[in-house]
Amino acid sequence: MADNSKGINRDTYTISGDDAVGMVQIADEVVAIIAGLAATDVEGVASMAGNITNELVGKLGMKNLSKGVKVEVTEGVVSVTLSLNLKYGYAIPKVSEKVQEKVKMSIENMTGMAVSDVNIEIAGVNLENTK
Repeated sequence: MADNSKGINRDTYTISGDDAVGMVQIADEVVAIIAGLAATDVEGVASMAGNITNELVGKLGMKNLSKGVKVEVTEGVVSVTLSLNLKYGYAIPKVSEKVQEKVKMSIENMTGMAVSDVNIEIAGVNLENTK
């Protein structure tokens, strides 16, 4: 389903409970932002990785909170892929597991949708504080 009310074309997902008074729609970007914020809140994650355009936008001071996050929703079940830059010195498996748990919990708590999987891609290691 697309929302063209303001000229923006993006996917939305409809959720509702048994006792719903009306319809609730969540844009895919909202789910991606929830995932990105949850991931960057984990100790050891330096930042989200994105494409060159997103990196340039970030350096200019405009944050794109959904960069490096791909969200797919099939029949109300969410699958998330995150591209991360980690801080040097942290164990990749441990940080990845914490990110997976936190992202899954955050999306499920905030949207009510089930999360089938949270896939992590390590795009880089931040060596900024190694000197």
